[in-house]
Amino acid sequence: MNASPFANLNRRQLLQLVALVGGSAALAACGGPAVGEAGGAATEKAIDWTAVTAAKEITWWSNHPGTSKDLEAELITRFTKESGIKVNLVTAGANYDEVAQKFQASTGSSNVPDLVIASDVWWFRYMINGQILPLDQLAKHLEMDTADFNTTLYNDYQFGDSHWAVPYARSTPLFYYNKSVWKKAGLPDRAPKTWTEFDEWAPKIAAATTVTPLGLGKGTSWSAWWFCNMLWGAGGAYSKDWAVTLDTPEALEAAKYLQKIVYEDKSAAVTAKDQVADFGAGLTGCTIASTGSLTGLLDAAKFDVGTGFLPEGAKGVACPTGGTGLAIPASKSPEQQLAAGMFLKFLTNAENTAYFSSNTGYMPVRTSAVEGETMKAVYAEKPQFRTAVDQLATTRVQDWGRVFVPNGDKDLTTAIEKIMLQQADPSEAFATAAASITKSYEENVKPYL
Repeated sequence: MNASPFANLNRRQLLQLVALVGGSAALAACGGPAVGEAGGAATEKAIDWTAVTAAKEITWWSNHPGTSKDLEAELITRFTKESGIKVNLVTAGANYDEVAQKFQASTGSSNVPDLVIASDVWWFRYMINGQILPLDQLAKHLEMDTADFNTTLYNDYQFGDSHWAVPYARSTPLFYYNKSVWKKAGLPDRAPKTWTEFDEWAPKIAAATTVTPLGLGKGTSWSAWWFCNMLWGAGGAYSKDWAVTLDTPEALEAAKYLQKIVYEDKSAAVTAKDQVADFGAGLTGCTIASTGSLTGLLDAAKFDVGTGFLPEGAKGVACPTGGTGLAIPASKSPEQQLAAGMFLKFLTNAENTAYFSSNTGYMPVRTSAVEGETMKAVYAEKPQFRTAVDQLATTRVQDWGRVFVPNGDKDLTTAIEKIMLQQADPSEAFATAAASITKSYEENVKPYL
């Protein structure tokens, strides 16, 4: 990719610049998302929220992260009892991408929801399309106490001087292992500290059991997420600012390592459908899955489940944040937005984030909830939850090429899956992805700069 004249700006400087010019920019029509009604990032309107009466009914689009539909329904019941506001919970897709596609398509129609899931690879597109509301003024009016949000998780949604979503079902990839398998293989009761250590342990697992040592998952919004661990751990990255860096020796080394453990060592296999289900059924000795899968695994597995940080690479720890936040559409009336904001505040308060976390494994998004009574009780009963919360301190911001460029995650997923499913040449697979991401950047992002 040709270096952008803005390549030396840090994230905040860049986003502040985009905020200044985004209102008059227009996305290229070819291959990009639809332009929002605002024709660019929405501005923080001077609304006198004290003069607004909240609507009595709103609609929330969710994919129920971590099979949380019943939990969401319970939270709605509590909110309606407290506020008198009815919330219609809509299953808008089976995953973040399906919800996002439906939300993109709803622009300009009467079908726009009042609250919508905003995942790590979609919120920026919602924002740059003018589809979602900057939340700071509304949050201030509602006395939302945004300072109590985990700083990293909350600022993941910062654009310029505004926040465009708040954290909800936030997660990291987590290393899960079967303690029974580990015991049979004579391994210490912990996750491997490094991938080198995993390579030493895998033959022992294969010799002592009939299971595949490691099960890996595939799919959009997944493959390129967990691969950050191998990539960053090797010293590579998907991009540096807007410049794609898939051709570096470090990036290619990470891809070759992935290919090696699948085809040469045969210590890893890619699941046909669901690596979490395979692990829970005892078909693999360990897996990488979202912290949001924790509760389901603990309930479903017939063996003791161990958890640990993701293995380190040669360059140290490497773990991305992920999951989803919640955003309020910009096209709705102030009455609808106020009611949605009230519900958003309720969903993410300390009590309810602890309730949601304790029943799913997603992160408590408020610092006051992490050491609150609810979570302390969970840690005491299920110490695996503590691992997920502690690993958050090792995370870093994701590469722009994956999360800010339209279809970047999809292009990266295609490349990674060619490497691990078809034994494709990593340099060729990455070159194809780089060209596609570069084109998308040039057409769908650069015009805003």
